[in-house]
Amino acid sequence: MVDSLDREVPESNKNLRYTMGKIIFETETPAGKYFDILLILTIFSSVFVVMLDSVSSINKSHGELLHSLEWFFTILFTIEYFLRLISVGRVTQYATSFFGVIDLLAILPTYISLLLPGSQFLIVIRSLRLLRIFRILKLVKYLNEADLLIRALKASSRKIIVFLFAVLNLVIILGSMMYVVEAGTHGFTSIPQSIYWAIITLTTVGYGDIVPTTNIGRTVASVIMIIGYGIIAVPTGIVTVEISKAEKKDDIRECPQCSAAGHDSDANFCKYCGSKL
Repeated sequence: MVDSLDREVPESNKNLRYTMGKIIFETETPAGKYFDILLILTIFSSVFVVMLDSVSSINKSHGELLHSLEWFFTILFTIEYFLRLISVGRVTQYATSFFGVIDLLAILPTYISLLLPGSQFLIVIRSLRLLRIFRILKLVKYLNEADLLIRALKASSRKIIVFLFAVLNLVIILGSMMYVVEAGTHGFTSIPQSIYWAIITLTTVGYGDIVPTTNIGRTVASVIMIIGYGIIAVPTGIVTVEISKAEKKDDIRECPQCSAAGHDSDANFCKYCGSKL
């Protein structure tokens, strides 16, 4: 939202700043929506240019063009950033906000690359600006679902921490065991290396870079794989239970008159005072 402008500013400048603010910061008007869509397409294009520039074969053949495009987008975003500062009422509040900081970080790397070559690849941080797409698509209706998920994750955080601690102990024990069983050969050259193998085996990833060769080692590996299938389901179950609890809490309807809760989802009147829900 655009804050109220200083009274000392001439009326014509006020109107210009207000109009710019409506276009840049809001999406209620067609101009504001088109501005954000154009901005997001430009951000996509700039990130794509950076990605192409990181490919050595493309950089050799089209390096100058990509470099020019990179500066074009940087200057464009610089102008856009200063227009935001000019059109907003409280400059400091915007500059220190989440989007304000991201907008600044989106243009700094290219200028820093003049002093520190190679830092221009940090401008992929521009992809964070794509978060503005939520304003365009009006995804506010999904915020309740996001809030429910966050509450479920917070409620299950202690259980998950305990679970991860137990898994950590398990892989240390199993890794140490495999180091002893394989006698430090066939990739099991140290306990940390064996723990690494235990982790990728327990998570059923199985890169295959380290493979047990003894019969006892293969037996232990088979047991770890079976345990892994069961362990993967544990955090999913914990979070699912907490989501279910959070949904039940949201389903509790309170009466606006007597504040009594516990009404059925299809109830139209309070069962305690008879007021309309």
